Amino acid sequence: MKYLFVLLLAGVTVGAQVKKEQLNLMPWPQSVVLNDGNFTLTKNFKVNITGNPNSRIFGGVTRFLRRLDNRTGIFFEQGFIAKLNEVPNAELQINCTKAGKIGLYEDESYHLDIKSNKITINASSDLGALHGLETLLQILQNNSTSFYFPVSQISDFPRFTWRGLMIDASRHFQPVDVIKRNLDGLAAMKMNVFHWHLVDDQGWRIEMKKHKKLIELASDGLYYTQEEIKNIVKYAEERGILIVPEIDVPGHGSAILTAYPEIGSKVITLTGGTSEKNSKGTAIASYGIERNAGIFTPTLDPSNPKTYLLLSEIFDEVCPLFPGAYFHIGGDENEGKDWDGNPKIQEFKKKHNLKTNHELQTYFTMQLVPMLKKHGKQLMGWEEILTKDLSKEAIIHSWRGPNEGVVAGKSLVDAVKKGYKTVLSNGFYIDLMYPIASHYLNDPMPKGANLSTEEKAMILGGEATMWTELVTPLTIDSRLWPRTAAIAERLWSAEEVTDIASMRRRLETVSFRLEELGLTHIRNKAVILRNISNNQDIKVLEEFSNVCEPLKGYTRNKDGTEYQMYSPLTLFADACTPDAKDALAFDVVVTQYLANKSAANKAKVTSFFNKWITVYKDLTALGANAPLVEPILPLSKKLNDASQELLLVLDNKSTLKSEDLKKLIEQCNTKDHADVELSVYESLKKLL
Repeated sequence: MKYLFVLLLAGVTVGAQVKKEQLNLMPWPQSVVLNDGNFTLTKNFKVNITGNPNSRIFGGVTRFLRRLDNRTGIFFEQGFIAKLNEVPNAELQINCTKAGKIGLYEDESYHLDIKSNKITINASSDLGALHGLETLLQILQNNSTSFYFPVSQISDFPRFTWRGLMIDASRHFQPVDVIKRNLDGLAAMKMNVFHWHLVDDQGWRIEMKKHKKLIELASDGLYYTQEEIKNIVKYAEERGILIVPEIDVPGHGSAILTAYPEIGSKVITLTGGTSEKNSKGTAIASYGIERNAGIFTPTLDPSNPKTYLLLSEIFDEVCPLFPGAYFHIGGDENEGKDWDGNPKIQEFKKKHNLKTNHELQTYFTMQLVPMLKKHGKQLMGWEEILTKDLSKEAIIHSWRGPNEGVVAGKSLVDAVKKGYKTVLSNGFYIDLMYPIASHYLNDPMPKGANLSTEEKAMILGGEATMWTELVTPLTIDSRLWPRTAAIAERLWSAEEVTDIASMRRRLETVSFRLEELGLTHIRNKAVILRNISNNQDIKVLEEFSNVCEPLKGYTRNKDGTEYQMYSPLTLFADACTPDAKDALAFDVVVTQYLANKSAANKAKVTSFFNKWITVYKDLTALGANAPLVEPILPLSKKLNDASQELLLVLDNKSTLKSEDLKKLIEQCNTKDHADVELSVYESLKKLL
């Protein structure tokens, strides 16, 4: 008997055999082989580095050790790693053949071999080794007394070379700490491109030494100093991330033209008085920083030589801040209204045989190519820049879909057919609050497009896009994470890795682990709810938020005027997120009940109804001393009323007619309260 006890104790100490479906790896590696046994961590655990890596590996390994130590509380004896072959007998050996270069097409592969007494990471470059360390952190297991890595072999490499995230720092300025913590999140998810949208109608965000009016008149004092930009670029490089800056031209020009109205396209016809005129009887229009969201007319004048002189000088100052090979010039959403109304520009079009505004924009874009090439930059722009005369060196960023009246991904296929490299963002717009599955199943490689091998190679990858009209530093992480992790898997893992249930299961742990990097996507929800509750108990608000989601698309910002750039974003909709937790769980139990109307399954359904009835009662009480609760009470009442009646229905006690019951459920389909919607509506309908 005592031998059996010893064997059982040994099993508890060492850890039970882990199965693949228990691993919380994301992105899922290309190959995972699990074997019997475990590597158990002790305070003697150390790391050694050999080969010829970039010095960034030292910081990367040190950060790995600190994160692992913080998770386990073991108090490792090794502190900071500063040189090669420092501990030749260390249990974790990292070998890198060469120094990795920040950019595309670099070998990011790695092989992780975990034995019971030794761990090895072999990688072509330190970039691959950093990815291997992230996988090692993710595969960590524990029992009641110890932490361990399962004996395994993982061979891994990315499917696409461009795995990016765009953050818009113009609409709502995002401070340095926000950018840095999200760079850490990107590195943890093996993403390698940060697209930094720095200029738009709502603000210019780059310190300019030569053209100071851009920050004095067009930034509201919210901008990154050049030293801060250099620091962030270095921070990204240390994590293997390329930064691609964006200055959006010729449209979205309000901020630039606020500082330099003389290069704007809008004209004012003078009818008299003593105002200064030019030879054509026109005066320079005035511009202001835009406070609303939407598409606006201010556009740079492509016929004015001063436009190109100013842009050339701007690029001369900005390009050296970003050592990467790519520069995004925007080029989107130029409606051309100011061009159409400017006689000088119309004359310019005729003179240069430019028949459409699209051709005029191509002319404009082509003037920027040598300005950027001078600094070793390759031009990139949103899909509107694509025409027959565009330089083949340009990268086309595909973003439009059915909401913009075009076939999703059409511009991507058109671009590769015409010989252009492309990046896909359509389907990855995470600011639109769509559910995670819609992003996860969205693939940069279009199905049924009949592309050749060479054309497929022109699809560089994809990029999640976070526009910030409705996002502040308080809420941005909750809009980015954890959905960006699912997009990272789509861009890294094999094409057939599409199991949504598996993704959701793994993401629950991955999301929690992202907090160790300083991301606030979970913790800041409580900050907002405390504000709404007037610092009363937030439990009932939390419960109700678990069945509510922010309105999708741009419906929250009705007509582009409801929210200005200084409006509060600290309300209930800002605490809610897509994929509301209880809504997902409720749909599962409804499906189970409809398949088998057992007493146990019925009890699972009714437990939700009873919870929502209590929520309404408690919210009403909470609102007695919390005015911000009032906007959500009508929505909670609708769910309460439906819940009470459906309880009667399930007990065959309802006296409502079928039509009236449908109306009751339909009331839960409203989008009229607090900028949120009840995400349980479709599941409620199933019960009918």
